[in-house]
Amino acid sequence: MEIILTESVDGLGEIGEIVNVKPGFARNYLLPQGFAVVADQSSMKQFEHQKRQLEHKALKLAKSADAMKTKIEAVACVFALRAGDDGKLFGSVTSADICAKLAEAGVEVDRKKVQLDESIKVLGDHKVAVKLPAAVVAEISVSVVAAE
Repeated sequence: MEIILTESVDGLGEIGEIVNVKPGFARNYLLPQGFAVVADQSSMKQFEHQKRQLEHKALKLAKSADAMKTKIEAVACVFALRAGDDGKLFGSVTSADICAKLAEAGVEVDRKKVQLDESIKVLGDHKVAVKLPAAVVAEISVSVVAAE
């Protein structure tokens, strides 16, 4: 089933692309959520008319994502936690902790967007990626130091 994406969908495509998906995925998820419209004759004509608006929307989204990236990368996340003699933490630093630090600095990020394979359990400096819209990835440095 051919559809026209009206929103960017991870793993599927960007705004304005015509993609071929299984009918159940389109009928049960993409169409009800408003992420896509069916690519038939009438919607193709409407799509040509709305293409400029979708491109403008994508450009606006990319600009806001770049602005968000600079805000996120300006924040220094420093965690002072108890650790053992060998440098292992008694707890861990999770994506929720990183989001809380970013929120303290005035940057709201969904914890699911923080690309942390597993929680940080050792002292030191770590690089963590934050996935933003329009395929923009911000990288923040997380420092974990021993608390006294």
